[in-house]
Amino acid sequence: MEQYFSATQRMEQEVMFPSLLRGVFPQQQQQQQQQHGAAAEADGHADLYERYQQLKAIKPMVEKSLASVNDQNCSSSDADASWAEAGSEDARLEQRLCHHLAGLQQVLSHLTRDTNALTRRYSQILEQISPSEGQPSW
Repeated sequence: MEQYFSATQRMEQEVMFPSLLRGVFPQQQQQQQQQHGAAAEADGHADLYERYQQLKAIKPMVEKSLASVNDQNCSSSDADASWAEAGSEDARLEQRLCHHLAGLQQVLSHLTRDTNALTRRYSQILEQISPSEGQPSW
């Protein structure tokens, strides 16, 4: 989770002009569009600007969800005594928790990968539009 939060923080710090991401697609989608023409774009693939907006919108939801989970963990200490009596139910709950945590880890890994890719692509765009060192910047 820390990787996800550091990746989104880095993205927010580096992407100063999100509008530069409009009409820019991730490398894989760009290659598909070149091979298949405009049909790939019509399939509903989001450009990096839309992904940036989605990633920014997701972050507060993840933070809020994690805060509510932490609050529930703190308040559930009283219920621990009653759960100790239900051994098989406790094992099932533990299995379900492990399953959901694995799913959460997978989703966060995917979001982290997307966030890092977006940040790298934004840096590439800035390198392309910034003037060379030998040219005057007027």
